[in-house]
Amino acid sequence: MAMKTWWLYVTAVFLISATPGPNMPHVMVQSIQQGARRATASMAGLMTANLICLVASAAGLGTLLKASPMLFEVLRYAGVGYLVWLGIKAWRAPVSGSDGAVESHLRRSVRALYLTGLGTGLSNPKLILFATALLPQFIDTGRPFGPQLAILTGSFMVIELFWFSVYALGGRSLAGWLAPANRKRLFNRISGTLFFGFGAALLGSKV
Repeated sequence: MAMKTWWLYVTAVFLISATPGPNMPHVMVQSIQQGARRATASMAGLMTANLICLVASAAGLGTLLKASPMLFEVLRYAGVGYLVWLGIKAWRAPVSGSDGAVESHLRRSVRALYLTGLGTGLSNPKLILFATALLPQFIDTGRPFGPQLAILTGSFMVIELFWFSVYALGGRSLAGWLAPANRKRLFNRISGTLFFGFGAALLGSKV
C-alpha cells in the first residue's frame, strides 16, 4: 500500500487508541487487581477481539450491518448490556485494606481473564465504529487486498499492544497507592462509571 496512506492510518490509530475507551481502563483495572503479569491474559482477549472485528470488517460485516439495521441493533444492545454489567461488577467489587498484594481468593483464572477481555473488546464502541466505518477508507481497491489487510491489521495490533502495556504498567504503579480500602472503593466506582459511560456511547452510536 502507499506509504502516505499507511502513515495517515498509523497516526489515526495511534491517536484513537490513546483516547479513553473500555479497553484501556479494563487493562488498568486487571493490572491493579490481578497484577501486571496476569493482566496479559486480558490483553490477549482484547487483541483477539481486535483481530475478529478487523477481519470481519474486511470480510464485509460493515456492509452487512449497514444493509441490516436490525442486526446492528441486536449487536449494539448486546454490547451495551455487557458494558453495563462490567460497570455493575466494578461498583460491587469487594475491597479490603491490604498492602496492595492480590488476595488469593480474588484471583481469577487465566481463562476467565481472557474471556472477560474478549467480551470487553467485542463490545468496545470505538472498535466497532472504527472497523465498520474507518478501516475500509484505507483500503485501495486498485491494489491487492490481502497484503493491505495484513499491513493495516498488523499495524493496529502493534499500536494497541503498546497502549495496553502503558496502561498495565500504570496500573501496577497505582496498585500500592490504592492499598487503602477507601481508595480501592473510589477507584472501582470511577471505573464502573466509565463503563456505564461507554455503554451509553455505544447506545447512541450509529453505523
